[in-house]
Amino acid sequence: MNFTAEHLENAKTRDELLKIAKREDIPVKKTMKKLRYEAELALLQSEFVNLQKSIATKKKRVAVIFEGRDAAGKGGSIKRFKEHLNPRTSRVVALTKPTEVERGQWYFRRYIKVLPNPGEIVFFDRSWYNRAVVEPVMGFCDKAQYEQFMVQVPEFEHLLYEDNMKLIKFWFSISKDEQQKRFDDRLGNPLKRWKFSPVDMKGQELWEEYTHYKEQMFSKTHTAYSPWIIVKTNDKKQARLESMRYVLSQFEYDGKGESGITLLPDPNVIMRYHRGVTQIDI
Repeated sequence: MNFTAEHLENAKTRDELLKIAKREDIPVKKTMKKLRYEAELALLQSEFVNLQKSIATKKKRVAVIFEGRDAAGKGGSIKRFKEHLNPRTSRVVALTKPTEVERGQWYFRRYIKVLPNPGEIVFFDRSWYNRAVVEPVMGFCDKAQYEQFMVQVPEFEHLLYEDNMKLIKFWFSISKDEQQKRFDDRLGNPLKRWKFSPVDMKGQELWEEYTHYKEQMFSKTHTAYSPWIIVKTNDKKQARLESMRYVLSQFEYDGKGESGITLLPDPNVIMRYHRGVTQIDI
């Protein structure tokens, strides 16, 4: 049963509408969950506007890396992060495959060129960590290139740290069943079909290989100065809200907390990597 025109005319407030729903046994749980999400998102985005002003004023350089398996929710989260930010001091970086010239250069060079400038926040939809997981799994790099990268990346990130660039590294963790569900959704939706690629098709087939290289990446590149932050949930809306809370919690800025929303991330969703963490994408 749904609300009738009479119900809507008689309800002057949300509480009155909820009382009608309870009396008439009208299901509203899903709708209320969506409304709560949208309200929280708007408040967190208002906090991000204040954070961006602070980053610009203080000439800070901030890079946020979004990594995870295919369909883990990286792009959707970045969209919500950036939605209301000033485009003059925020960017999204999503590099395509390297050119022939770039393949002959030092691997990190193409990423150095797009690092944040003073006063800027940059969101990386995948990053140099392509070489840690996707490339070796798909055969896009050889063993020597992979091993050289794994030795160099902590040193590279330490240089960024010493140069006072703030780097936040997210890994969005979803289960194998959830990945398949999202793949099916992409293929069934004409507006999302562009997201599905030949590499995605291998995601389920090569799940164990991805797991192996992911664990190698964590163990060798999780450092005190550049830790991996796991976003552990199959709920994409929850992943967006909690990852936003984490970033906001890492800075002091004028107007922090004025929205009234909590800026402390849920520790059951947001956690630093350590071997004892029970993961869902294994």
